This record gives sequence, C-alpha cells and structure tokens, in this order.
Amino acid sequence: MNSKSWLIFSVICVGILGGLIYMSQANKVDVSAINQDAVLVASKANGNIADHILGDKTSKVHLIEYGDFQCPFCGKAHPQVKNIVDEYGSKIVFIFRNYPITTLHQNAKAAAAAAEAAGLQDKYWEMHDKLYELQDEWSNLSTDKRTDYFVGYAKTIGVSDIEKFRSDMELSSISKKINFDFALGAKNKVTGTPAFFLNGKMISEEVVSDWLNGDGSKIREKIDQALK
Repeated sequence: MNSKSWLIFSVICVGILGGLIYMSQANKVDVSAINQDAVLVASKANGNIADHILGDKTSKVHLIEYGDFQCPFCGKAHPQVKNIVDEYGSKIVFIFRNYPITTLHQNAKAAAAAAEAAGLQDKYWEMHDKLYELQDEWSNLSTDKRTDYFVGYAKTIGVSDIEKFRSDMELSSISKKINFDFALGAKNKVTGTPAFFLNGKMISEEVVSDWLNGDGSKIREKIDQALK
C-alpha cells in the first residue's frame, strides 16, 4: 500500500472509529420510558430542547422523520417530504429528529448541531432546509472548513447573533439533544435514513419508495386514512 492509499485508509478508519464511539455513547441514553409518537417538550433528557415541528401539534396524525443531514438519500427525499408537509399543513404534525450516522457521514452530527444552534435563535427550519438544499457544498469538507460554511448559512437565513450561533454549536445541551433523538430512533429500530413513522408505526419501504420516487399516492392514502 503506497503512502497516499495508507493516508486515505487511515482517515476512513479514524472516521469509522469516531462514529462507532459516538453511536455507542448515544445508545447509552435511557429513553425506555419515552413515547416516541408524542410531541416531546423540552426536558432534562433532551437538553431542554423540544421537538421541532411543523403543522398543528394537537393533530391526531403524527408524521415523524429520523434524518441525517449528510445522508444523500435524505437530501433527495427533502423536497418530497416538504411537499407532503406543505400539502397537509395544519391537518398533521410533522416532527424531525436527528439520526446522524457518523460511521458513514463525518459531518452529520456537526450539521445537526448547526440546525439546533439556529433553532436557539428561532431559525431551525430555515437552517434545516438550507443544509439539505446545499448538501453537496459541505458534505465532504474538513472539520475546520465546515464551520465556516455553517456560519455562512446562518448569515444567509438571518440568524441575528452569529457569534452566539458559532459558540452554541458546541453546547453540551445540543449534543444531548442529538444523542437523545438518536437513542429514540435506535429504540424504535431505525437502522438507516430517512426513516418515517406515522402514528407510531414505521412506514414500509414500499410506501416510502413510492413517496420519494413515485407519485406519493401511497403515503397520501396512509395519511388520509389516519385523518378519518
């Protein structure tokens, strides 16, 4: 193995090891008593950061996504998810939870932290959308460069206190929120992203595939049935 190949191999190994350590730590979070289908309020367990929602939190129809901002499939799914959420509006509540698969995506947790930091200044969904829309820009950046990009996005979406945003990305409470979301997904047998639940039941691959690659008639049928 030449020096260049060895360097690439070493970087991959370090990334995988770091991801495994993170996932091991996240899985130690106790979520055994948590009802994953509920709209979760801020608590000590989630770093005092409540669920991020769109729609009506009192709706009887709960659509939940566990997503990874660096996952290319999540990026591809984003416009289709947004279309359904916009279409149903206040008829449903949509909840997005963090599920960064760090063994594959070295910048996934940092991106989740950027979204959460923006959320502390009421710009969560703006950053959420921006990260997916510009996924190709930041996905493969080095640790030092990715922060500059996230800060740039924060400026673009109107985050008022940029220095606070920069420091908030490192908050232990934000890390706790991300770990909490991940543990909740793992408890409910999420193994890949994006993963969707409708009123507590995981949506089948067949329905998700039709939603993201077809006309979306099957997910609409599921939601319409739940609304009755």
